[in-house]
Parts: sequence; structure tokens; C-alpha cells
Amino acid sequence: MAVHSKFRRFFYNRLATVGLFIVLVVLVVSAAAPILPLTDPNQTVLTNRLLPPGSEGHPLGADELGRDMLSRLIWGTRVSLAVGLSATAIAALVGSLIGIFAAFYGGWLDNTLMRGIDMLMAFPYMLLALAIVAVLGAGLFNALVAISVVNIPFFARNVRGATVGLVRLEYVDAARLSGKSDMEVLFGELLPNVLPVIFITISTTVGWMILETAGLSFLGLGAQPPTADLGSMLGEGRKSILVAPHVATLPGLVILVLVIGINLLGDGLRDVLDPYLRSGALVSPRPATEVDTDLRRRLRSGDAVEPGTEVSPDGPGGNDGGGNDGGTVPLSVRELRTWFWQRSGRTSSAVRATDGVSFQVPRGAALGIMGESGSGKSVTALSVLGLVPTPPGRIMDGSIRFNGEELIGAPIERLRHYRGNRIAYIFQNPMTSLNPLITVGEQIAESVRHHQGVSRAAARERAQELMDKVQIPNAAARVDSYPHELSGGMRQRVGIAVALANDPDVIIADEPTTALDVTIQAQILKLLDDLRRSEGVSLVFISHDFGVISELCDRVVVMYAGQVVESGTVDEIYRHPLHPYTRRLMACVPRLGDRARALTAIPGLPPALDDLPTGCRFADRCDVVTDACREAPVELRGHGAREARCILVEETSA
Repeated sequence: MAVHSKFRRFFYNRLATVGLFIVLVVLVVSAAAPILPLTDPNQTVLTNRLLPPGSEGHPLGADELGRDMLSRLIWGTRVSLAVGLSATAIAALVGSLIGIFAAFYGGWLDNTLMRGIDMLMAFPYMLLALAIVAVLGAGLFNALVAISVVNIPFFARNVRGATVGLVRLEYVDAARLSGKSDMEVLFGELLPNVLPVIFITISTTVGWMILETAGLSFLGLGAQPPTADLGSMLGEGRKSILVAPHVATLPGLVILVLVIGINLLGDGLRDVLDPYLRSGALVSPRPATEVDTDLRRRLRSGDAVEPGTEVSPDGPGGNDGGGNDGGTVPLSVRELRTWFWQRSGRTSSAVRATDGVSFQVPRGAALGIMGESGSGKSVTALSVLGLVPTPPGRIMDGSIRFNGEELIGAPIERLRHYRGNRIAYIFQNPMTSLNPLITVGEQIAESVRHHQGVSRAAARERAQELMDKVQIPNAAARVDSYPHELSGGMRQRVGIAVALANDPDVIIADEPTTALDVTIQAQILKLLDDLRRSEGVSLVFISHDFGVISELCDRVVVMYAGQVVESGTVDEIYRHPLHPYTRRLMACVPRLGDRARALTAIPGLPPALDDLPTGCRFADRCDVVTDACREAPVELRGHGAREARCILVEETSA
């Protein structure tokens, strides 16, 4: 099934399909050369000298010795393909072995092998090929050897680069622990993971190898008479280019079409073989999340979802403890729908990552967003600043307002003004969100320089001040440290310092304490709470753990399968959850001193977001489900100052 899906994905790429057709036609015709009714390609008939195309018995004419051009083109293409493919196979085998062994063993072997590769790459590859042929002598086999040698470095470099990133991963250590030998680890664990890189390199170099072979033959260093390939035919035809242009033009066109076909085919195979390219992960994302065309039109006409800006303690996202700044909340989200579009064959389907999410965050308030992995928490947060990558993400509906200004569809210059300035973001993993090649002080300072326009010295001073503020010990010395020189807790503090660099109005913290131990976690939570209360910053805190949210937040939004299933104050939800999902989620949280309380996991898995059920999305895992729950979509209903997406709230709460 997976193979079938890959082929369907390949054939959807029209250019790759054209390339496959060209290559197949050339391969079939070349392979069938011995059985085709062709004249001898080396048979000379001087009376047919330089016959034009369309002549009787010679559809493509004849060359300067009266040899049939059609026959010579087919046989010459056969030779060029054989040499090009053979050279590719040799270069791929030798180069891949050099790369994988160098990366795996490292040390002196890596230095010796790669310095040799560096020496080869120091010479222009065609000049090196000419030098090799000059030493070995002219001939097709020697040209094959020369082309193979000059292309070995490309495979060695690519494969070594891919392998270096794998040899230190845990699955290699696990293979060693299982008793596997070096060769078993190399060819059983590492090689399968670098095969896509090898195949991709093959697909992108085979066309060049055919061109290089043709170039050597054109200079008379490759195929020797009477054997002919496309390059030698082109070299011979140049003498008659003025009187019989077809003699040189036809082999040149065949080379052009063949190389274009191979390159198009290689691009298609690369997209199929590389899992990152398949998923769209390596496609350059747009500077802001794409907005659906219909929603953009409605926003421009004023017909889009209109979020109320009045803060009400009885409404969704209200907060008893936060001020309303004259009736305006810093951040208001209404009916947000961010979908990921995935293509299967010629059809597209939507993964509904967020489906009608609404909340408000008053000034100085802290809103917690809780739910299982895949519930849409991070996508909701990234949508606020238009950071969901497109492709494949797209905002389909809804409204996101910051201090009353609509952010969906806003000009990129406006979004850049808010990003890291008025709205800050703390990412989950500071080791990947911090640049490993830039000092932590410089990473804090660059945001200050960009948004405040201060000098480098002033920005550095501000960076040190922020590092002191987030309680990094010996900040004056740490300001010039790189991320890998800091502990996980200190890296996370640097991430918070970056977020605070420009005194934002809103901070979005996406699971900032997940990978930290409980001591550092408590320090980070206290730091965020102190900053919120002292600076009046609005906080959106995302977490799996209700215990963490209860320490920091005033209100909580519970998400499941892209929807908000319940919202209310932390105290209300902790003491009396309304939705069955919230109740079962709370049952997974241990309570100190209550040994008799059983911890029960929620059975089953959340539904696939591209194949959602008609009714309640939690129905298949719910312990109080009825037939009515599955009949129609369930709306989010108000229950006093709270909301819940359940038709059985009264029975469940009782």
C-alpha cells in the first residue's frame, strides 16, 4: 500500500512523469537496437554522403561518410547510457563506502579518507578527468574510469554528512547493546537510513555523468572509431556544421532531451524517496501562514467572524483577576480553524488541527491550554503569529485580534513588528530554538537591536540585564556562552529572556517545562508568575500537566481533537470538571496523600484529524457515551461562567 501511494505521488508530478516517459523511451529503443531493422551504424556509403533528413532509406539523413544517422544515434545513445550508468554505479559504490566508513569510525581513518577527497575536489572535475585520461590514454573504458573517479567525492561528502548525524543516535547504541558487530551496525542500521541520500545523489548526478562522457568523447578522448557515442558524433559533426547542420544538431538534441529527462526523473524520485520532502518539511515555508482566499475576502469586506473585545467574567476566556484596560483585551481568538492540507494522488484532504477554537486573555491574566499530544495546542499558539508553516498549513476561518487589530491576513511587515516585540513566544525545546553557532547573549541582543534600534553595546548590556532578571548565575560570564555550554534549565531561561527582551504585552509559552526536572520546573514557573504579576504581561501557557497549569494560571482551556471541550477557572475545573474528557484527564493526575486514589489511563486513542466522527469526538473513549452523542456535532455550551462541549453535562456532573 505504501509503495502504491509513493507511485501515485510520483505520477502526480507531471514533470517527473514526462522525465520517466523520456527515459523509458530512450532505454527501450536503445536496448532494442540489436533487433531493430537498422543498417550497420559503421557501414560507409560515400554516395550517401551528407544526405539531408527525410531522404529515402535514411529518415534522419547520413553523415560525412554516408553512415545512417538514425542507426548511429540509437547505437551511440546505447553506448553513452552504458558508460554513464556504469560510471554512476562505480562512483556511488566507492564514494558511499568511503563516506559511511569515514563517519562511522572517525579519527585517523576519517581524516585520511576525507583529506584525500578534499584533494580530488581541489581540482576542477573536468580538468581532473582530462588529466586522468591523458595518463591512461584515450578510450571509452579510460573515460569511464575518469568520470567515476571525479564523481566519487560528491557521493563521499553527501553520505558522510548524512551518516555523521546518525552515528551518535540512541538506536545505534541500542544495536551495539544487542551484540551486533561493527559491520552489522554499518550495513544493518546505518546504511538503510542513508540509502535515500545515495539514491537522491545518483538521480541528480547521472545526467551530469552522461554529459561529462560526451564531453570527453567530443574532444576525442572517449569513444574511438569505429565505435561511436553521442559525444563523438557531435565532435565529428562539427566539421560539417555549415553544410549539413543535422549531423551535429541531432546528437546534440538527443543529449539535451536525455539529460533533461533524467533530471526530471531524478527530481521526482527525490521527492518520493526523501521522507522530509514527501512531508513538505524541506519546502521553504512562507513568511506567514497562508489565509484561505474566501476568509481573506471576508476579512477585507468586514464579514468575517467578529470577536467581541469586551471582557466579561461570564464569557469564554474571562478572568476574575485581570483588568480589562478599558474593555479591550490584548489577545482575543474567535472560531480559529487552522488546517493542514495533504495530497493523495489528485485529491486533497484536510487535517483539522484546530477547529473553532476561541478564547480571550485579559491584561495580566494567565490562560492555560491543556490536552493530549495532537489536540491542537501548539498549532493554536503558532497561528496567533502566523508561524504555522505553509505548505501545508492554512488558516481557513476565524479571527485573531491583538489590542483590537486583526492579525489574520495582516501585512507581513505588521506581523514582523509584533513578533518577538509585542507578542513573544517561548518554544518547547530551547536546544533547537536557540542557534547553536551564536552566543546566547547575542541571540538576546539581536531582538533588542531589531525592534528598538539601539547600539550593539546597549543591546549587549540589555541582554546581560535580562539574564540577571531570569536568574542565570554569573550572567556577565554566561553572556558569551553558546547554548551547548548551558544546562537545560539555563537554556530555557535564555529562551524566556529572549521573550522578555522587548517588554511584550503577551507571552505564549509552549510547554517550556516539559523536559526539565521538578526543581528547575518550579523555578521556571515561579519566574513566569513573578514576571506576569510585576510586568502586567498576559500569559498563554501550554502544557499536558494540569498540576503545572494550576500553579500558574487563572483560567484553563481544555482541548481535544482540535476543539475546545471545556473552559473555566482553574479552581472550578479542578474541583468539578464538567466534560468527561476533562474528568478522565484529571483522574490521571496523582494527588499527594491520597494513596487509595487509583490512576486510570484513558482507553483508546484520539480520532484521526483527517477522518473525524460525525458526533462527539470523544465518544469512542467516553465512559458515559450514549447513542445521541454520535448523531450530530456537539456545540460548546455555556454553563454559567464556564463552557463545556457535552450534551450530558448535567448527568455527568451529577
